[in-house]
Order: sequence, then C-alpha cells, then structure tokens
Amino acid sequence: MSIVRLDNSDFLQSINFSPLPLSRPLLMVGHGTRDTKGQKNFLELASVYQALDYSRPIIPCFLELTEPDISQSIELCISQGYTNISVLPILLFAARHNKFDITNELDRAKLKYPQLNFFYGRHLGIAPNLLKLWVDRLATLESDKANPNKIKRSETILLFVGRGSSDPDANGDAYKFARMLWEGSGYQALEVAFVGITYPRLQEGFEKVYSYKPKRIIVLPHFIFTGALIKKIFQITIEQQRSSSDVEVVCLPEIGIHNQLLKILRERELEIQKDQVNMNCEMCKFRLSVQKEDIYSNSLDPEYYTNTESYHQHIWKTY
Repeated sequence: MSIVRLDNSDFLQSINFSPLPLSRPLLMVGHGTRDTKGQKNFLELASVYQALDYSRPIIPCFLELTEPDISQSIELCISQGYTNISVLPILLFAARHNKFDITNELDRAKLKYPQLNFFYGRHLGIAPNLLKLWVDRLATLESDKANPNKIKRSETILLFVGRGSSDPDANGDAYKFARMLWEGSGYQALEVAFVGITYPRLQEGFEKVYSYKPKRIIVLPHFIFTGALIKKIFQITIEQQRSSSDVEVVCLPEIGIHNQLLKILRERELEIQKDQVNMNCEMCKFRLSVQKEDIYSNSLDPEYYTNTESYHQHIWKTY
C-alpha cells in the first residue's frame, strides 16, 4: 500500500487576492484535534490565508479538544475594539457542529457582550474547487511513476472516505460529492464509507470494493487536516493491503493547505461580507424537529444534543 505525498508549495505561489470590501475581522473556526500536527496545520492555514490579504485580521480558533477556543478568540476581538465579527466554520459538511455547536457559542457571547454582531458564513460543502482538487490529485496517479503497472481506470475502484455524521443531510452531501467526482471519470465504480458515527464503515467499504474484483483501489480520505481519524484510515488501508496482496491499494493524503481550499475560503468570506450567505435548510433534521415534521426514523431527544459530554462519548466511537 502506498500513501501518496504531495507538495502544494507551487500551487500556493500562484494565488493573488485583492483587498476585501470590509476590514471586519474573520474568526476562522476549526473542529479541533488533540493531534499536534493537525493543530499546527490549521493554524498554518490561517496564517497562509492571512498573508494573502492583510486588509483585515484573521483570528483562528477551535470548537473543541484544544485551544484557543471560540470564546477566547472573541475576547481577543473585543480587546482590539471590534464589535462586528465575521465567523467562518472550516468544516466540510453542515452537521451538528456547524448548525448547533458554533452558533451556541456565538449566542453565549452575545448574552455576555450585547454589543457584538456576528456574521456567520457557510461550510465548505460541495464546492467546484474541492472537486477540482480531487480530480487533479487523481490525475497525478496516472503517471508512470505512480502507476508503473499501467492499471486502467476501468480496472480501478474509488473508495471515498468521510468522517461520518449523525445528520443525514451531511451524510447525503458526502455521497453527492463522491458521486459528482466519479461521474464521467472512467473509473470502474465508486463506494463511499465512513470512519465513525454512521455506516457503512471503512472495513465494510473495502468488502464491497473487493466484490468488483478490481486490480487497483484508490482511497480518498475527504478530510481537511491530519488527526486520529486520518491515521486510522491509513492504518486500516495498510491492513487491507496486507490481506489482499493481489490488489494494488493507493491512499491519497488529506486535503491540506492547497490553493483550491484557499479559493473556497475567499468565496465564503466574500459571501459573508456581501450578505450573500445561503444555506440549504430544507432537509435539516434540527429544523424538521422544531416543526414537528421529523421524517427520519430516529426521533430527536433534545437532551441527546444539548448534553455535549454524552453526545461526544457516542460520536467518537469509530469502531
């Protein structure tokens, strides 16, 4: 099994942003991780994004697991005299963290500091830039060096791996993103798997992939930064290669700091500043629950979502 390593430095040098319309500070909210490299990667992303445009300050923070947290970063903004703050969740899909946890933190801050005005942006989502990033990475696997056995796409299966969510809307978007990536690509088939919370899990994904009897499997971990779950994906992939030596298994790296990611951040921040943020809330299970129109099989227990400790004890069980 080979884990592909990529150098994005050339891509980063090709970006040039004009100053933003407003000098409003941007609170960049990452998920958070106990992995020190993952923490460093996120802070580096904020630094790189800041260096592309100094017309406003960027304040990075984390939702959980590490510091600085959201409240600390809001305090920093206040100490610098800001009352209007843009907030951008650096999350791939819209689930509990985006819809519930971050907004709760902002509500708490508003209660403590009524003078504050938050302008909340949307998640990264199914963005053309992210699709192009993965298309370009898949193209790198066509070279003689990366594919010495010259295995055709028609003999190759894509295994798209997401984090997994308790929100069907987010899980559905993961499937949609993967399908849009696969359509017209020439690959034999596509399977989607997750490493936690929902199903199918990654091992099940591999079992389904083997049923196609491919010569090559390409694993795409749709994560922004490294962390415990990315390492789990790599480890499971290595184990699968050892048990199926007749199939070539290639694992691409996580998204990382890339020009396409930076372009999406710019688009999302411009949406905030121009008051053009549009969220698709029609199928959000939190909204449907409030309207008493819950179409999902599992009823929503408010205590399940408001009790953060018990909720996370559940969702962090990956296997």
